[in-house]
Parts: sequence; C-alpha cells; structure tokens
Amino acid sequence: MAKRPTKPTASDSFSDTANIHDQQLHRGPGGELHQFAEDGQDVLTTAQGGPVADDQNTLRIGARGPALIDDFHFREKIFHFDHERIPERVVHARGYAAHGFFETYESLADVTRADVFQRSGEKTPVFVRFSTVAGNKGSADLARDVRGFAVKMYTKEGNWDLVGNNIPVFFIQDAIKFPDLIHAAKQEPDRAFPQAQTAHDNFWDFISLTPESMNMIMWIMSDRTIPRSFRFMEGFGVHTFRFVNAQDQSTFVKFHWKPKLGLQSVAWNEAVKINGADPDFHRRDLWQSIQSGNFPEWELAVQLFDQEFADSFDFDVLDPTKIIPEEILPVRPIGRLVLDRMPDNFFAETEQVAFMTQNVPPGIDFSNDPLLQGRNFSYLDTQLKRLGGPNFTHLPINAPKCPMHNFQQDGHMAMRNPVGRTNYQPNSRNEGPRESPTQGYRHFRSEEQGEKVRLRPESFADHYSQARQFYISQTGTEQRHIAMALTFELSKVETLAIRERMVAHLMNIDETLATTVAQKLGFQTMPQPADAAVPTRQDLEPSPALSIVERGPKRFEGRKLGILVTDGVDAKLLKALTAAITKEKAVFEIIAPKVGGVTASDGNWVEAHHMIDGGPSVLFDAVALLTSHQANDDLVIEAAARDFVADAFQHCKYIGYDQSALPLLDKAGISTALDEGTVALSSPKDITEFVEQLGKLRVWGREPSVKLGKASPPIV
Repeated sequence: MAKRPTKPTASDSFSDTANIHDQQLHRGPGGELHQFAEDGQDVLTTAQGGPVADDQNTLRIGARGPALIDDFHFREKIFHFDHERIPERVVHARGYAAHGFFETYESLADVTRADVFQRSGEKTPVFVRFSTVAGNKGSADLARDVRGFAVKMYTKEGNWDLVGNNIPVFFIQDAIKFPDLIHAAKQEPDRAFPQAQTAHDNFWDFISLTPESMNMIMWIMSDRTIPRSFRFMEGFGVHTFRFVNAQDQSTFVKFHWKPKLGLQSVAWNEAVKINGADPDFHRRDLWQSIQSGNFPEWELAVQLFDQEFADSFDFDVLDPTKIIPEEILPVRPIGRLVLDRMPDNFFAETEQVAFMTQNVPPGIDFSNDPLLQGRNFSYLDTQLKRLGGPNFTHLPINAPKCPMHNFQQDGHMAMRNPVGRTNYQPNSRNEGPRESPTQGYRHFRSEEQGEKVRLRPESFADHYSQARQFYISQTGTEQRHIAMALTFELSKVETLAIRERMVAHLMNIDETLATTVAQKLGFQTMPQPADAAVPTRQDLEPSPALSIVERGPKRFEGRKLGILVTDGVDAKLLKALTAAITKEKAVFEIIAPKVGGVTASDGNWVEAHHMIDGGPSVLFDAVALLTSHQANDDLVIEAAARDFVADAFQHCKYIGYDQSALPLLDKAGISTALDEGTVALSSPKDITEFVEQLGKLRVWGREPSVKLGKASPPIV
C-alpha cells in the first residue's frame, strides 16, 4: 500500500510543488496531486480541484431560506452520487409495487387548488412502490431498515409523486450529507459487506459524529424497521409541504398514510429466521393479499397549519428530523388508498418506475426544508442515469394519464416527437401548446431575504429532545426492543471509541437506556453525556401515537394462522377453527409432517400448504396444534416440529392446542410455562375464545420469561 505523501518543504524542487493561499500541492507516489491544509490534512476539493470551505450545508438565502441553484459544490456532489450505480437504484433498490386508486373523501378547495382534492368521491389511479433503503436488489425483505413508501398519483393535472418512508423523520437535516449517510450505511467498500445491514463501524462512526441523527436512531432501532407486512405499516411524506388554493393562499401540510388494518411488526429474532425461511416474505404477502381479493388499504391524513402555528411550535417545521406530535396537531383523514392489482411485468413497471419529489400538481408546493430542496434537485439526475436518457417519461409506467403537450424532442429512446413543422414557442403560425397563467403551475410567492451563506439555523439545533420523547412514548416491551437493537448493532462495531460515543449520545436521551446498552456491551464505566448544542428537554409529554403496541389493530383481520396437523386430526375441530378464522377475515395455512397433507379423523384428505420443514411458525401471526395421539410418536422426534412450537412461544404468539399436542409442547420445553397465550382447544367455544384473543397479536408479558442470562452488575 502506498504511503501518504509527506507534506512538502521549502527544499522540494520538483515543478509540481506550489504554494496557493498558504496551502501546498504535492505529487504523490502514484502521480496524484495532494493539497494540504494548515493541519497537514488533505483539503476537500471538487472534482475540478477547487477547495471546499463548507461540506455540511447547502448554499441558501438566509439560515432558513431556499437552496440556490448556483451551489456548484452540492450540484457536483449529488450529481456524482446519483450516478454511482448501474443499473439498480443507489438506494431503495429492493422494491415491490402494486396498482390501485386513491379516493377523495371531501373537497379541499378551501386550502388547495389541486384537482385531485376538488371533488368528493373522485378516484385517481395510483402506483405504489414499497422498498428497503440500504440493501441491494438481491437482499432479503426483513432487514432492519427504513421502508420506502412512494405513491405516484396519475392526476388530471399531471403526475404527483409523494415519495415518502414508513418513518416520519430522517437522519440528516441537509441534503448535502445524503451521499455521506448512504456511503456509511452501505456495505464497506474494501470488503463489500455487510449487506443490507447497518451493524458495522462505518455507519455508527458517521452517526456518532452526527448528533442530528439521534431522533431517527430511536425510530430505526425500534420495531418500525422490521414491519410484519407492507400492509401493516404507516407512510409519511416526511417533509413540510404547502397546499396553495385558487387565491394563492398557503397552508402548510404534512402527509400521513394510516393502514386500515393497523400497525404490526415482528421481533428481531423472528425477522432473522423469516429471512432464512422466506427472503421474499413481504413480496409474497402483498402478492397473496391482492391476488386473493383482500386489498390493502390506507387512509391519507394530513396535518394542516399556518405560519402562526409554525412560528409557535417548539421545533422548526422545516427540520426533517422533527415531527409534530398528533396529540398537538391531530391528523385529518382526507381520502383512502386501495391497492387492487399487481403489475403485469415486474421490470417494465416496478423496476422502471421513476419517482421524483418535484412532481407535484398545481396547488401543492414546497417549503424551504433543506432536505426536500436537495431531493428536488437530485432526482432528475437519478432517473437520467438509471433509465438511460431524458425520455424516461415516455415509459408507460411513468407517463401521465392526462393530456400532455410540449416541444421536447429527440434524445435517447424517444417514443414520440412534436408533429408538424413548428417545434418552438413563440411562433407566428399560432401552432402548438401555450403557457396558461390561470391553469398552469404557480409557485407560492414568498419573500426571502438574507445573506448568501452556508449555515444551519439555530432552530435546528435540538437533537435530543424529540429522540427522548419517542423513547418514552414506547411501551416497556418496545423500549426493551430498542435497547436490544442498539446492543446488537453496536456489538458488531469493532472500534470501541465509536461505541462509547454512541452511549454518550444515549445519555442525553435516556440514562436508563444508555446504562442498559452499556451493561450489555460490557462497559466498566459510563462515559460523560455528549456535548449538546441545546439541552434535552424533559417536559415533552409521551405521544401514544408513536407506539406500535398502543396503536395495534385489536383484531386478527388480514393476519395469518398456521395450523399444524397430523393424520387423524379431529375433523370437526379443524373445520370449526378454519371457519372462525375465515369469518374473522383472516387466512389460514395448513402445515403437515409430509408434503401433500394428512387424512383427517373422518377419512377425508386435508390438503397442506407446507410440510413442517418448509413452514416454520415465523411465517404466521399465531399457530394452532391439531394433532392426534397415534401420530405423536413421530411428531415429537421431529426437530422442525419442536422448533415450530418453541419459536412461536419465544416470539410471544398465541398458541392453540388440542390435548393430543401436549407431548409436543413438553418436548418443546414449554409445557410448564403455559400462560394466557397458550389456549386449549377442545370445543367450538374454546375456538371462539381463542380467535377473539388473536386480535391482541402478541402476549408481550411472556417475553421476559423466555430471555436467558442473568442481569449484569450495575455500572458506576
């Protein structure tokens, strides 16, 4: 490995050495030129060699103003980042999508002129793509990761792309740091692993040096990043946008997608095993749901507020690392999203769809959120690189479904061109389309003032208070999961200083959380809390809306019961159970010891969906064991059958069983630990009570009893 060139001295005589503004250039052993700052470190430069003064903030008007197009450093940095990978997306590479429609509940003409919100009952075609962020196309579905939730509405005034995530905040406040964030999160470049994981040094090194990420860290270490299904997760527009009405009056708006079936996630141990059993778990779930006619549905809800509220809110509404709690500003449902058709071809639609935050119809506008401003600037480059040229809007999945007229012509893979002699405007022939001051898009007229600066506003400086609020809003179970996730991720970090920096940040969020993680990591002493630009506020109240468990569905609709059966299974009991599950608008799948199925007690054949080796309990939301005494000898010596029961118990799922299954429970090691979540099934009444309990989804009170190991001694 070539050594870093030493800083040249006055005695250096070769021609490539020169002093420029107290910095020096020196040709290294590989022929490369190095430029040194006063401290001997290389000076960061543009690709053209120009030294960079500030790599932390985009150029804008004033501390809270819009980004400027003459920020050539940001333009070059984001341009190069957008073109790093061919052909898959740099981020959100692993995606799955479906067609559907959006139905407006009522007219919103008082706040927006957007045509999609003018008429009650209006239905607009949509295409929705869900995705992971960090993993490549071939990664597994259940990685701990943010989920993309991108919605393309084909409105009568052009396409509207609401390009969001299943988490309402983000890691960074300024888009200029996005390449650094993703570089750090992706597999480390010298070894190309780990894949689709943030449990490595680079990610946590970046995060531990970026305090603005702490709110997002609480979210991604929660169960929000291991959702049970796309159908059971929320979506958010993340940023503050504007509604603009016909009188050019502005109302700030934040967008929320609320799943009709409620929120649900899996446990981490469960996610790991699902990835092994079915790496396409989320894809298969969406496919099966739509193909069976159980169409996923969300409500679109908004938080609407004016400048007076924005000025009075405790945090800056332009800061993408912050939320407005629903208890402070309730969400208002304004429509519903229904997915009812899968793509005809994955590549033509899901892979080639191009989402861009700047695609908005008249009546929807942007705020000066610096992350949103950067995204608006970046996405066009991404599509140009991935889809090969400027005509990606000619692809059917990206083409608007309303009339489209312009003078754009030629280019790579042009599928249409202006017809006739005139391809410009203005022209004296009075041919072709013209701009329309009344119908066309009008940006909201805002007055901006301030110096041209690279500066982060002081109102963005509180990095810990909302992180603390998120944590204290979780149930005890969810807080335990956050601590477990942080412990696991940081245990994979080899550099001890990085672990210590992260625990120091956690001290500013919750001391008990920090101590728990430190104990698990084997700290002998606790670090001092990290320096905070703004002290953590202790007066923010918990927000129950931030808890998955508190916002759980309370019903089993849309979920899946796995029923383990053997030859001789009680036919009446099985029929009663499947009927009750179907009535609940849930589904069931049969698991048998052998491929094919079993013969029931009435002599009828019961078709199986899985054999026991290929249908582990992690694939189901609850399980039932309907066996027979004559088949038990073979079943209890089957390792996969014991794992089926033990995993279901460990993952706090409801387990229904008939008396013949008791030996299997005993072999799985839980016969002496039966609780309210293990329900004996011997009559139709038992089945009714069992199915009613399934709406709780998990028996979280069981979790402490299935954890091994003794408590660590306290850290002083």
